[in-house]
Amino acid sequence: MNKVIQIEHLSKYYNLGVINNGSLYRDIQTWFALKRGKDDPHSMLTAKDYEATPDGFWALKDISLDIHQGDRVGIIGKNGAGKSTLLKILSRITAPTEGSIKIKGRIASLLEVGTGFHGELTGRENIYLNGAILGMSRKEIDAKLDEIIAFSEIEHHIDTPVKRYSSGMYVRLAFAVAAHLNSEILIADEVLAVGDASFQKKAIGKMNELSVSEGRTILFVSHQMEAVQRLCTSGIILEKGRLIYHNDNIEKVVSQYLRPETAADTNDEWKSDGSIKDKNFTPKRIYFLNNGKKTTEFLHTDNSVSCNIEAEIKDVHSMLNFCVAVKRADNSTVFITWLKEMDDELDIQTGFNRFSVELPLYLLKSGDYYIDLHVGIFNEKEIVPFQTVMLPFKILGESSSRQGDIYTSLHWKVTHD
Repeated sequence: MNKVIQIEHLSKYYNLGVINNGSLYRDIQTWFALKRGKDDPHSMLTAKDYEATPDGFWALKDISLDIHQGDRVGIIGKNGAGKSTLLKILSRITAPTEGSIKIKGRIASLLEVGTGFHGELTGRENIYLNGAILGMSRKEIDAKLDEIIAFSEIEHHIDTPVKRYSSGMYVRLAFAVAAHLNSEILIADEVLAVGDASFQKKAIGKMNELSVSEGRTILFVSHQMEAVQRLCTSGIILEKGRLIYHNDNIEKVVSQYLRPETAADTNDEWKSDGSIKDKNFTPKRIYFLNNGKKTTEFLHTDNSVSCNIEAEIKDVHSMLNFCVAVKRADNSTVFITWLKEMDDELDIQTGFNRFSVELPLYLLKSGDYYIDLHVGIFNEKEIVPFQTVMLPFKILGESSSRQGDIYTSLHWKVTHD
């Protein structure tokens, strides 16, 4: 197959200590922290996230990779691994410090909400703008226009300036434009996580279709491993700017990514290092209690196990919600529980809060599992998640005769009329 992207010894270096927060007070805080050898309190990046030098850090270091036409590549890694930096270099938004990239074909990028749109122009005008950037004629764009508008499902707002769009509307239109205009390579970052689940499913289905029917090459970044597995056929794992794993089998890539969290990690709790933040909800600790004791190994007969989440809440938003998913080591979901799915009165306050939920371990067969936490503001149409945190645990000592993951007693009835 034809190589469409050839990456050779790619590296990207950023300088530390550049002060430009937009306000004098924040600049003084940054200067004072850096003067004491501390991390910038207003930076999302910290030296420990990357290979650092006294003056800067390597966001990417010595990446080499070949991608062929029609490949659907999942790019996986924790926050700060270098995923977005790699996509920005591929999209020619920023230039590499070292190494080279050879690209054959036009690239349509979906990196951040609103990227590539002019806020004062309408949705319709932005479609023509993006088509012109890709080198398409007006006639070619006209032929695709109705299909783009229908796919985006925002027909009634297509002649409204996009500065008035919600984040979900932005993503719908941006994806519809990227998917339907003529390009050989489609790059999608975590931006697809903004929006409702039905559109995410629709978008992933469209990318699959483009790859199979048109030979479109897809590069997809997501923290949602299930979405990666549904779409991608191969994948890579980035860690601290380095490519640490590459395989043409996406199942093996996901298993490799999750293995350190499920097999090697022996901690009995997840504890925040300060890198995961949200304007409303900041998790501090996640741990299990079994009869008042912390542990991550249980018998399936244990009936007093609770999952406990300690968090700091700055603003008690009425739509703040989170879900705890119990997943197997292969990332498949066993069950999910939402904080507000029941009508319980919850005394959520600003400051410290401890959330607890009892886990029905009798439903699980033996094996490795982990807790997956997602938090966001839920408004019936979309949930805006922040970083996922995970805590692994293990179920031990059940009967080998049990076959399924979900097991419970059911009451049968027999009637004769």
